[in-house]
Amino acid sequence: MTLKTLAAVGTALGLTAGMAQAADDLTLQLKWVTQAQFAGYYVAADKGFYEEEDLNVTIKPGGPDIAPVQVLLGGGADVMVDWLPSALAAREKGAPIVNIAQPFASSGLMLTCLKEHGIESPEDFPGHTLGTWFFGNEIPLFSWMGKLGIPTDGSEGGVTIQKINFNVDPLLQKQVECATTMTYNEYWQVIDAGLTPEDLVVFKYEDEGISTLEDGLYTTEENLADPEMVDKLVRFVRASMKGWKYAEENPDEAAEIVLENDSTGAQTEKHQKRMMGEIAKLTAGSDGTLDEAAFQRSAEITMEGGMITEMPEGAYTHEITDQALN
Repeated sequence: MTLKTLAAVGTALGLTAGMAQAADDLTLQLKWVTQAQFAGYYVAADKGFYEEEDLNVTIKPGGPDIAPVQVLLGGGADVMVDWLPSALAAREKGAPIVNIAQPFASSGLMLTCLKEHGIESPEDFPGHTLGTWFFGNEIPLFSWMGKLGIPTDGSEGGVTIQKINFNVDPLLQKQVECATTMTYNEYWQVIDAGLTPEDLVVFKYEDEGISTLEDGLYTTEENLADPEMVDKLVRFVRASMKGWKYAEENPDEAAEIVLENDSTGAQTEKHQKRMMGEIAKLTAGSDGTLDEAAFQRSAEITMEGGMITEMPEGAYTHEITDQALN
């Protein structure tokens, strides 16, 4: 064998070895734009946690015109981030989606009202206009009103539900008396606009006993039937939870990593660091395992609100987290 032939063989073997070591591709679709709400995934990528699991993860930001479930079902992502009520509603309509992990243990959802409108308790809601986002984000509010027995059609004794964009302008401009906000985002937009906590009345869904699970990880039944995909999902969840724990322990650094990944330049350091501090409270105590009692509560609230007609079956699995954590 000539030296030229030996070199060619060596090159071929090198290429084969390189191909064998190629990381597995996996795509994650976020529920919203790049921000600290999703810090754990950006941290996992930045710190090499995905690389350690032999994964090449693409993180797709969301937006007002992006429906994560449609992206997932259309093959544009392998995993998506979604809230449980909207996932359950989609599943009942035929979308074969399954919760595989639950990084968020607590809810950050609130209804923020201007105190000047005289709303001091849920009993004061009738006769007022409540603003909320749609695209599945409206489900917790409708569920809450359903549980309270308050009509949402604007009739006497009921409330008017107004669709608003993903900002607090309608509340500030007094187009609505109350608006959906998150502890880590829109509430602070109200404060930054010049109002004080004393100007507001805030109803936290957690405090009202109607909190539902948010920001879970979902995939399709088809993916869960594929052993190779299951293996990738196990590694993805393990690395992602490592990212979340790092973000909790290093919130400022995590916020900086998020900012580095924000291609729009729309986020500010102050807002993202503050957001990460609030997000850490919601992921605290979670190892990624879905709490069955929390799932049951969330499903019951969603059903009581008329968003689903029956208790779901097969909507979650512990298969991925069991393997990822053991």
